[in-house]
Amino acid sequence: MTDWNSEVYLTFGNERLRPALDLLAQVPVDRPQVVYDLGCGPGTATVYLKRRWPDARVIGVDGSPDMLSRARAEHSDIEWVEADLTTWQPEVLGDVVYSNAAFQWMDDHPTLYPRIVETVKPGGALAIQVPNNWREPSHVGMADTARNDRWRDRVVPILRELPVLTPQQYYDIVRPLVGYLNIWETTYHQQLEGDNPIVAWTSGSSLRPLLDPLTDDERAAFIEEYTTRVTPHYPKQPDGRTIFPFRRIFLIAIR
Repeated sequence: MTDWNSEVYLTFGNERLRPALDLLAQVPVDRPQVVYDLGCGPGTATVYLKRRWPDARVIGVDGSPDMLSRARAEHSDIEWVEADLTTWQPEVLGDVVYSNAAFQWMDDHPTLYPRIVETVKPGGALAIQVPNNWREPSHVGMADTARNDRWRDRVVPILRELPVLTPQQYYDIVRPLVGYLNIWETTYHQQLEGDNPIVAWTSGSSLRPLLDPLTDDERAAFIEEYTTRVTPHYPKQPDGRTIFPFRRIFLIAIR
């Protein structure tokens, strides 16, 4: 998979930031010494962790050189670490381990979540948010397009059709390991601008890796078919905006 493109990802920066801040607002820790942001990307949310806890050692961890290059250039008061989150282990345990919209890219959550819990100090907080829009037209249309015979042999093997578990499953995995657990879901009814905003949104996230193995002509054909599938489900409003309901799962745990 090619590297992330921070410019494309940040096209809808405000909409992507809101759940990150909603997650941060629920973290019940006053004076942490060490704070990790796992899957920090370009540091858009990490800076808010630093603002809330200015005296803490805040460390952003991500596997994308492009994302981290932008983060380092803009925020020298934060530590930035390039690492694969599937194997990452901290130098020291975190008082806060925070992750916004990253774990949906990793497999085996029944193993992943207990490992991440172990990176938190006793009494510290784990805060995770993952998208949960995989059963909605925006993502079902993507999966259906991936099955086109023209490219299915290259695209379907990398398709992440249902990469997150249910809130009940996360409860069953995490609750025995922590002293406190709060899980909830929120649907954001985002008002997006532009001609094909759903396609533009997914181009910065879930759609991106599916296009990697395709030729330029195939990419254009894939996007055209995907646009045809998804657009009728998200009509433009009289003011020209498109409402894009997007569901997310939130988890706060105290070890």
